[in-house]
Amino acid sequence: MATLITDIKAIATAPEGINLLVVKVETNQPGLYGLGCATFAYRHLAVQCLVEQYLRPLLIGRDAEAIEELWQLMHQNAYWRNGPIENNAISGIDMALWDIKGKQAGMPLYQLFGGKVREGVPIYRHADGRDLAELCDNIQRYREQGITHVRCQSGGYGGGGYGRAPSGAPAGAPDGVYLDSRRYMRETIKLFEGIRGRVGFDVHLCHDVHERLRPIEAIQFAQALEPFELFFLEDAIPLEEGEWLRRLREKTSIPLAQGELFNHPFEWRGLIAERLIDYIRVHLSQVGGITPGRKLQLFAEQYGVRTAWHGPGDMSPLAHAANIHIDLAARNFGVQEWSGTEPPNFVIQELRGPKAALLDVFPGLPAFRNGYVYANDKPGLGVDLDEAQAAKYPCESGVTTWTQTRLVDGTLQTP
Repeated sequence: MATLITDIKAIATAPEGINLLVVKVETNQPGLYGLGCATFAYRHLAVQCLVEQYLRPLLIGRDAEAIEELWQLMHQNAYWRNGPIENNAISGIDMALWDIKGKQAGMPLYQLFGGKVREGVPIYRHADGRDLAELCDNIQRYREQGITHVRCQSGGYGGGGYGRAPSGAPAGAPDGVYLDSRRYMRETIKLFEGIRGRVGFDVHLCHDVHERLRPIEAIQFAQALEPFELFFLEDAIPLEEGEWLRRLREKTSIPLAQGELFNHPFEWRGLIAERLIDYIRVHLSQVGGITPGRKLQLFAEQYGVRTAWHGPGDMSPLAHAANIHIDLAARNFGVQEWSGTEPPNFVIQELRGPKAALLDVFPGLPAFRNGYVYANDKPGLGVDLDEAQAAKYPCESGVTTWTQTRLVDGTLQTP
């Protein structure tokens, strides 16, 4: 008997205070359903509407096993294609269909991708601090957990928190996150000099510019950071000015990571084919799920570009699990960003806080042990959803402030 889609629903939950959106695809086979991540934390209601009001009626009654066919159908059905809202909606269903496929096969997803080429996935974590001493303490804490790759920032991404305009801004300048690029560059170069002086060169260090420099400043910045042997420099060039990556590549030997904001293959195709980046950093649900993510991984492999998938807190554990399954089977894997969705055997001391809620809502999270993350061997993605627990943590739809970044004169700057 064919496996047909009988219902699709989008479930919003925020166990850590971050809006998450999970898609559940139900079938005509008793007890067989799939789960996927459609999280666009700052526009989750728009994605939820697209899933329930447009994709649900499009797909009910169709063959749940025809993943490629259904992905293409969803992608072209609205005529205009791509973009974060559509791609996240498609992703939720796409991941759920892969989850169903794994359950039908009785295999974890990495087996459907050809099996493991590594047993565990090395990760990197984020270390921040108010000053050098606090930052180095946080780096040391991760090293004691077996983590050898650490992304280092101080005070966020080149600016303070959201608030009133600084004294140097024009009268009447609006509130925002104010950025002083020259100060940020000077302080960050001094910061990495201090880190290397304290922790040495055995730990792999990364840094995220978050597109908050002008391209010519990014070139100067990368050249100044070369003595500190970064593992990679992330998003040094704004998405809209990708042509500058060619010039940046010519001027620095620091490995370059790019792609957190990518939505469309045209945004990464040339960068990979011309070997202008070393690591591709896409957010899996932002590009449409597992189906396009695997195609991107295999395409990048042909050009020696490695993966370093985006893995932030505004991504559900289902998407984290999808990252890990692809990582396990990818020959061109580089490193995996990890936001700390560890299971109870690692965070037992934290179980009175938000992580406890996350574990209650999403049983079956990948396991962290001594610097590596391991997928469980349950069929499919291996992560489930407790809908009763999810309902205890409703999402909120307030105004997003951290993206309201501004230059010193009050002009809006991409975040």
